[in-house]
Amino acid sequence: MTEHLASTGAAVTAIEIDAPLVRRLQHLTQQFPNLHVVASDVLKVDIAEVAAGRRVRVYGNLPYYITSPILHHLFSFAPIIDEIHIVIQLEVAERLAAEPGGRDYGYLSVATRLYSRPEIVMKIPRGAFEPPPEVASALVTLRLPGRDVNLGDIGKEELLEFVKVCFAQKRKTLVNNLKAFGKADVIRAALEKCGLRVDARAEQLSVGEFAGLWRELKVKKTE
Repeated sequence: MTEHLASTGAAVTAIEIDAPLVRRLQHLTQQFPNLHVVASDVLKVDIAEVAAGRRVRVYGNLPYYITSPILHHLFSFAPIIDEIHIVIQLEVAERLAAEPGGRDYGYLSVATRLYSRPEIVMKIPRGAFEPPPEVASALVTLRLPGRDVNLGDIGKEELLEFVKVCFAQKRKTLVNNLKAFGKADVIRAALEKCGLRVDARAEQLSVGEFAGLWRELKVKKTE
């Protein structure tokens, strides 16, 4: 993949933590002077520093067990990223692209939609890899930014902390999950003010509805 990207002539930075692969990538720099290799853990790399003032596209085959931490790290540099193209576990891909009300819709779905517009481009069978993994995979494209949502004075990380509480026990209603924010009648009143059912669950709310509910509950706390 790195060789293919570098062959386009674009400036390419390859971030790799595995020493043997780092050596192979460094060997490629002899053929492609536009390729720069960073031997490091991607979770510790300052993407803005690597970008050096340029907008970037991210490509990668992500380690399946740390897909979520890598995505959160990338989202912290969302203002300079145009697109993210990643191969990940199919089950996780379906969670990223899930719509409100769907079986797979959860916290990660909301976080992804807050920052991007996700699309499952193709499903990849186990046999496409050598050796084959135990799970199916998928190529996912995340186009940044996400769809316009009026957050007002609410920060994205602040909103996601609230969403995390909403999904604390997915099968429970928001009235039960949000007890820390007020008595049941207060939560019901906030839901009604936002045009939501009083028995609504987190899996039914869009990003905009989460923002509206959090804004209403913040107002209630200051009254």
